[in-house]
Amino acid sequence: MQSDIRVGTIQMTAAMLISGTIGWFVVISGQPVSAVVFWRCLFGAVSLLAVCAAMGLLRPGMLSWRSFAIAVFGGVAIVLNWLLLFASYAHASISVATTVYNTQPFMLLALGVLFLGDKITVTKLFWLTLAFAGMAVIIEARPAGETGDGHYGLGIAMALGAAFFYALAALAAKWLRGTPPHLIALIQVTTGALMLLPLTDLSNLPSDAGTWSVLSTMGIVHTGVMYVLLYGAIQKLPIHLTGALSFIYPIAAIVVDRFAFGHALQPLQIAGAAIILVAAAGMNLGWMPTRMLKLRAG
Repeated sequence: MQSDIRVGTIQMTAAMLISGTIGWFVVISGQPVSAVVFWRCLFGAVSLLAVCAAMGLLRPGMLSWRSFAIAVFGGVAIVLNWLLLFASYAHASISVATTVYNTQPFMLLALGVLFLGDKITVTKLFWLTLAFAGMAVIIEARPAGETGDGHYGLGIAMALGAAFFYALAALAAKWLRGTPPHLIALIQVTTGALMLLPLTDLSNLPSDAGTWSVLSTMGIVHTGVMYVLLYGAIQKLPIHLTGALSFIYPIAAIVVDRFAFGHALQPLQIAGAAIILVAAAGMNLGWMPTRMLKLRAG
């Protein structure tokens, strides 16, 4: 058991560190967002196809038609999520966009109430309110001259939209409980490649090896390898540890944004980001606000 937790922790940490660098790769690719997502899906599909074949997941009868349709729905959602998130970087910076994107648990909470019969408890409502307070602080902290195009609010709206579509994909995954996750991921990225093929200008392909290495890395490492690490970790770790380690992702993204592009968060943005991350941690880890206040008072 301890060995599984140790290996799972290493896998989850590696997966979150990989995720934290994707904004850097998106920006340095110099490609339109739709092209970045297309090549990520295509290279990711090739790598995941190899993984699924090695695991024996391509046998006939592995999926019902209903499960296949739900997986395709999740693929559409995950691709819209990537498109919006990557586009938000140009308007609100990688740091701010990634932090706002971490409102995903609250989007999933709302969808769970609508479609899964979940109930909103007073504790969940507290963390939800706190997260939106953090969002208000970040919106109020509109930077002067940080992004240069004056569309800071649009970037935040895109990151929120990305979080919503990620929650839809997570909802689809919940409906597919028991289905091999690597197979779900393969269907999702294949769906994405087919979705974006008509929008991709194949007559004007990148001409330098550097760009191709960046695009292939996003597909093979940030998609194929990251999915394998992530799902391997989820299978080994208790839920509370998975939730705790997931916060490596936004922290890594903020560090990468600072050192790669010189984007430092403003004081109000730091405060808003901290509030959102604390609220998301409380939601993921099941913290009880009343108990925390009692401990502090004691």
